[in-house]
Amino acid sequence: MAEFLSLSEAVSRHLRDGDTVAFEGFTHLIPYAAAHEAIRLGRKDLTLVRMTPDVIYDQIIGMGLARKLIFSYAGNPGVGLLRRFRDAVENAWPRSIELEEHSHAAMANAYEAGAAGLPFAVFRGYRGAELARVNKNIRSVMCPFTGEQMAAVPAIRPDVTFIHAQRANEQGDVLIEGILGVQKEAALAARQTVVTVEEVVHDFDGVHPNACILPRWAISAIAVVPGGSHPSYAAGYYGRDNAYYLAWDDIAADRRRFTAWMKQHVLEASAADFAERTKIREIG
Repeated sequence: MAEFLSLSEAVSRHLRDGDTVAFEGFTHLIPYAAAHEAIRLGRKDLTLVRMTPDVIYDQIIGMGLARKLIFSYAGNPGVGLLRRFRDAVENAWPRSIELEEHSHAAMANAYEAGAAGLPFAVFRGYRGAELARVNKNIRSVMCPFTGEQMAAVPAIRPDVTFIHAQRANEQGDVLIEGILGVQKEAALAARQTVVTVEEVVHDFDGVHPNACILPRWAISAIAVVPGGSHPSYAAGYYGRDNAYYLAWDDIAADRRRFTAWMKQHVLEASAADFAERTKIREIG
């Protein structure tokens, strides 16, 4: 059942060294505040899981906290590559990382299999692709009914999934509005799920019937963190800070500048700063 905690308590209780962890979000509702708290706590040897890892994973990798990445596509959206990620892969700085690359379809199906309690996912995919040459976890199985060869990948079951959402009610149910990637599946697949939210309300009034509501029994902890997905956006609350993503490319290009920026803006900052950061349109 969902427990209301501070961000620091929620992350420190549920994330351990060596965990497999997903910080999931798709274009918006990316859980930056939760990931920054994990960085402040110095959690290490993490296996990071994410469909479309972006700047927040660049920061975690650059701080040396990740040992492995399970992912599909990695980049600074609308800008270019992830420079800290690339430095780790090419130069083992600040440490080497293991890669397990998949397609978007494989990641989505693997999360769904994890949510269903299945050991692997089966789907049509990877035909004519060569990822299986570098990823031993891409296999094939024959359909026992049609004889068709299908792709198979292991189910994803994170030790903990972190997501950001707009609202929770007082009972601990969570409402997600707007674009959904695999937040629902990642939350239901995890052994523990921690959700940061913009606010707590008495009830969900006027909610569109297609909105996603995660029930309280599927959630381990909720932390109220206004602005907790900045610089990504939270539909209905604030927009995407495009200047942040543009500036990040220069910051991440230099190891010293990256290290100094992370010290000032993450290690020596607090979760409370995020509410103010939603008003900021330039970083340096």
